[in-house]
Formats: sequence, structure tokens, C-alpha cells
Amino acid sequence: MTIETPYYLVDKAALLANLEKIDHLRRRSGAKCLLALKCFATWSVFDLMSQYMDGTTSSSLYEVKLGREKFGGETHAYSVAYSDREIDEVISNADKVIFNTIGQLKRFAHRTGDLPVGLRLNPQVSHSGFALADPARPFSRLGEWDLERILPVVDRISGVMIHCHCENDSFDSFNTILGKIEDRFGAVLERLDWVSLGGGIHFTGEGYPLDALADRLKTFAERYRIQVYLEPGEAAVTQSTTLEVSVLDTLNNGKDIAVVDASIEAHMLDLLIYRLEAKVKPDAGDHVYMVAGKSCLAGDIFGEFRFEGPLTVGDRISIQDAGGYTMVKKNWFNGVQMPAIAVRELDGRVRLVRSFTYMDYAQSLS
Repeated sequence: MTIETPYYLVDKAALLANLEKIDHLRRRSGAKCLLALKCFATWSVFDLMSQYMDGTTSSSLYEVKLGREKFGGETHAYSVAYSDREIDEVISNADKVIFNTIGQLKRFAHRTGDLPVGLRLNPQVSHSGFALADPARPFSRLGEWDLERILPVVDRISGVMIHCHCENDSFDSFNTILGKIEDRFGAVLERLDWVSLGGGIHFTGEGYPLDALADRLKTFAERYRIQVYLEPGEAAVTQSTTLEVSVLDTLNNGKDIAVVDASIEAHMLDLLIYRLEAKVKPDAGDHVYMVAGKSCLAGDIFGEFRFEGPLTVGDRISIQDAGGYTMVKKNWFNGVQMPAIAVRELDGRVRLVRSFTYMDYAQSLS
């Protein structure tokens, strides 16, 4: 099937490779795995993902509702802060509600009825290469850290969420941090039924010691007689999706430049925020081009890549690893055409599942 660029292409076969690792971890460790919708919420592939994962975890009312309606399984609700107008709808769509602070717990827990209630804890240690994404950064608003404040409310909760990793591909780092969590919060953990260790653990990456992670989680769960949850986002979708673009123009302004029909500002914003280059395959050859987006932002640049021959108008480029934190962040900056969303099924058939028009742009405004 021929689809006009730009479009995101989710490859179910590549997605399945990650899901099978997740399922192996679940079976060996006894941990449950929830898809982090803040990273990936493309529900057209939830039919596959829900076979290998236990449900979803959310960061807002709309994510809670999406997880309940489109994914199924367990639906965990968390938010940095709930408002009065949304809390009842959150509760009606959730299997567990996690509060960010003791203040929110005291304010809303009486409205949760028999629903299991959790509290986010901040161990003040983390693995993150970016201060922007570090939940344990100084003056962090993400979770409670003071044991003297936490212990008096333990009887009001059945579990906790401790999210302190970002792109952590080191088992040794995870193991060390978990040990520190046990040292700090052991008195809390032994009084609970469940704990979520959050996401950001890159355990589906090449060469990650998956069995070592599974065994550590199992030992941890047995020690505290507790149900462990993980919340993979990027780990679930890594290397499964591309952003397919076409060259619109080429020029030389001291470097060879190719302008494509997409925008890093609008369509892969996370890379721009963290000042990371995109990835292109193949990235080899004697011809080096700066690949740039079509918005008016001067820094709308995907990166510099190598090609086998000169690029010309109409040439296709596949921007790699475009699944996590892309479609959930895409925007209408400059009114640039929103990429469609397509899925390559397990049988190789490519299916267009969503396209966007001027009316979508107009209706996003007022």
C-alpha cells in the first residue's frame, strides 16, 4: 500500500519482539507490566500489546479513560495533582488510584470507596542523564520522601509507586537503587500489598540481562510478600516505529541540507527538548546531509546523516525509533501537515489507521 508521507509506521513484528521480552520477565519474576500511556498511546496496536501486558498506567484523566476503553486489564491512575472536577471520573475508570502527595491523599481518599489507594514515594536517588527528566532532582514535586510523614498514613494506602529511572540500561544501577529503596522504605514496604517500580528501565534493549532483573524482582517481591508492578513505556515500543518522510528541497549553505516534509519541533519534539539527534538507517555512504524540518524554526533539524548518493526531491528517508514520546507529543506548530499513522501487520500488510486534515488543525484551535 502506498501512503503519502509524512507518516508514522508502527511495525507489529518489531513491537512483538519487545512484548515477548516483557512477557518473559512477567513469567519469570511474577511482576506485572503496565504500559505507560504518557510514552505511547497509539491504541490501534493495543490488540497486540494487551496480550502480553497486564494493563496501563496513566498521568491524567484522559489517559485513564483511554486505558480503560482501549486496552483493558488493570488501569492504574496517577497524577501529579487531581482537581475536584476530575477526581470522581478518574476513580470511576481506575482499578487503583495513586496520589502524588499526602495532601492529595487526605483530600481525596475518602471519595475512592473500596478502590485500592497508593502514594508516590521519592527515594531521592535516581538514574537519569537529564535534569529535566530526573524525578529526584532538587526540590522535586514528585512524591513524598520523609519517612516520618509517610509512616503515619501507611494504614490509609495499600501500595506505593516509586518511579526514579530514565533510560536506565544498566542492571547494576537498577539493583543498587532498589537496594537503597529497601534501606530507606523497608518499614513501609513490609506493610503494603503492592509496589510499582515505575518505568524508565530499558530491559528490552540488546544485551540487557533480563533473567538477572527477573530474579531480583522475584526476590524483592518474596521478601516483602508484595505484588510488583513495572511501567514500561519506551521499553515496550523501542525500535518498533519509524517516521517516514520525503525530501522536498536540497540546498548548500556551507553544508548540504535536505528539507523534508516533517518537523522535529512538531513530530519528534522529545528529541528537540533533550537536544538529541534522530537516527536514520542506513546511515552510511560518502554523501553527508543535514536533514531539516519544514517549519520556520531555525533549529528544526533532525541531524546529520550519511547517504550512498546525492539526495534529490522525492527521496524517502526513514527516521528510526519514532514510537516513544512522539505521537503523544505531536503538535500543529506552523500548521505543518500532521503525519498519518500506519501499522505494518504481522503478515506484512501495511494498514493506514489515521490521517489528519485541515479540519483537525482548525478544530484544535478556536
